[in-house]
Amino acid sequence: MPLLRLPGSCRMRLLQFTTVKLTICLICGILIGYYLRPSLITSFALTLVSLFLLGVVFVRYNKLPTFLFGLFTGLLAITIGILSLTLSESRNLGRHYSQQNIGKNKVYTLKIREVLKPNGYSDRYVAHINSMDSLTVNGKILLNIAIDSSIGPLMVDDEIVTYASLLPISHPLNPHQFNYKKYLSNIGIEHQVKLTGHDYYIMPQHSTTIFGLANKLRDHIIKNLKKEDFGSEELGVIQALLLGQRNEITAEIDTDYKNAGAYHILALSGLHIGILLGLLHFLLRPLELLPKGRTVKLVVIVLFLWAFAILAGLSASILRATTMFTFVAYALYLNRPTSHFNILALSLFFILLLLDPLLLFQVGFQLSYAAVFAIVWIYPLLQKIWNPQYWILKKGWELVSVSIAAQLGVFPISLFYFHQFPGLFLISSLLILPFLTFILGFGILVIVLSLANSLPHVVVALYDNVIRWMNWVIGLVAQQENFLFSNISFDGVQLILSYGIIIAMVTVFIKASYKRVLLFLIFILCFQCYVLVIGHLAQKKESLVIGHVARNSGIIHQTGQKLTVYCSNPTATLRMTNDYAIAQNTRELEHRPIKNSYLIKGERMVLLDSIHTALPINHDVYTLVLTQSPKINLERLLDSIRPNIIIADGSNYKSYVDRWKATCHKRMLPFHYTGEKGAFLYTWP
Repeated sequence: MPLLRLPGSCRMRLLQFTTVKLTICLICGILIGYYLRPSLITSFALTLVSLFLLGVVFVRYNKLPTFLFGLFTGLLAITIGILSLTLSESRNLGRHYSQQNIGKNKVYTLKIREVLKPNGYSDRYVAHINSMDSLTVNGKILLNIAIDSSIGPLMVDDEIVTYASLLPISHPLNPHQFNYKKYLSNIGIEHQVKLTGHDYYIMPQHSTTIFGLANKLRDHIIKNLKKEDFGSEELGVIQALLLGQRNEITAEIDTDYKNAGAYHILALSGLHIGILLGLLHFLLRPLELLPKGRTVKLVVIVLFLWAFAILAGLSASILRATTMFTFVAYALYLNRPTSHFNILALSLFFILLLLDPLLLFQVGFQLSYAAVFAIVWIYPLLQKIWNPQYWILKKGWELVSVSIAAQLGVFPISLFYFHQFPGLFLISSLLILPFLTFILGFGILVIVLSLANSLPHVVVALYDNVIRWMNWVIGLVAQQENFLFSNISFDGVQLILSYGIIIAMVTVFIKASYKRVLLFLIFILCFQCYVLVIGHLAQKKESLVIGHVARNSGIIHQTGQKLTVYCSNPTATLRMTNDYAIAQNTRELEHRPIKNSYLIKGERMVLLDSIHTALPINHDVYTLVLTQSPKINLERLLDSIRPNIIIADGSNYKSYVDRWKATCHKRMLPFHYTGEKGAFLYTWP
């Protein structure tokens, strides 16, 4: 199947399209609303004022400068973005559960919306609250149910009744740790419920939604596939590749795909929908011979795309990707040079406005649109560099061009969120992408035959070997560890400057001029200066962190670009240390056994643990750290010393911590428990 032909829209200036400018204004408005958090009244008033000003300009268009119409149109788009974001916040939703008193136990009716990957202790779900006591409310929560072998997992659309209390999502307890609370907040989840298998009642009857039907269809397909002779690793990849179900992928396979730069193959989203669109566009070409055949072809393609979306469970990423490529299918139907940027911007505009403005802050959304816009803009430019005569070279260069364009689009975002870059992504693309259309198409055929209970053994064996070959190739590439660049420090400023460099570089490539080359060089100079400045500041920085590590102790001491980690179990502190080292751009790491006394800027910090419970002689204690649940009488100890603060880390029994906390409260002494307040940070000016 040939790659979709993109018109020569790269020759055109991106900002000449009205939809692109309006979409940029809408995004600016969403960002303003997200960071400033204006009230609903303020947002609504700003929108009305902007609409009024635009109406005045429209009525008196002939008597006013023409640029005012565009200016106030952009201003209206910005205020609409602010209003859209404000309306999506739970505090502005009248029937949202958070508007009620949620501090005590109440009777909740919950409807399962999405089944998440379980952890080692509990099954996890996204649930909608239908009612709270006798009130009808709405809103999403995270539902955790302790794993119980006697009770099966819940299904999408199941409804349960429970008497429980809503708990806040925990904030990160260590510096630079992944902010799961913020991630959930960006998808509209602010609270969670923790239950055991006997804390809820499953309603015998419940309403059915399209999400539930999609989930039942997917579970039926998975059960049918498990009856066949697929290998366990191969079946896990098949479920991810075709059904968006990554729960059964082994840790080894998951790591191999990440390290090889091919994880997008397993994450069912824009790539798969785009390939399916290209496949359908090619296979349904004979329909164009019919009267109004191109319209019929468009309708059939859109129906197939949404049928596949339902098959894949209608997850957020699939809904987003299918909506986007529905617009792309319409762009192919129009077949005009200006349509691709217009349609992509239009799809982005309506997805953010109608589906959810908070999508803008989700990594998958950012990666999808960055890759697609980069392909549409950069791919035609790369094709002009070389036009091979031989078919095999031509197709190979097309794949390389798509991969380079997509990687340029997502490269800064990947570094910002994941801090690593797979140097062999081109090798992975050249080895896998030529066959991915076949793998995806063949997989859909396998699913259809499975649903019809007519899946031949020879087809099972063939597809199993194809997936095994793909896993082997990815594993071989992933083993080349010298080409995996990881633990790269990359912050928000570098993200913005990197995109400035890429955009300026592409504009120079389109048409070189003095101003464009100068802008390109300025961005490079700014990036280099920023790296030098943060490196210079890091040389002067000194800090000490008492981290939170479950059932362990860990202290990080930074002096310049060197980290010294004091701990008894380096493996337990590995994640905390890596997060801190990457964020602080340190170059040297050393582990040392934990000590019981430290001198911090002339002040003594003493650690008491289960073995060392005696204070050092002839030293005033400024900070007292309690670790490993020492058996001490804190009341008696505080009669002999008067520390400025007492710190308890994550290695202590909770009952001990509660007792120490009460003692400190009684004596009006500051008490810091890392399990509640997070890591304790000392900094030097």
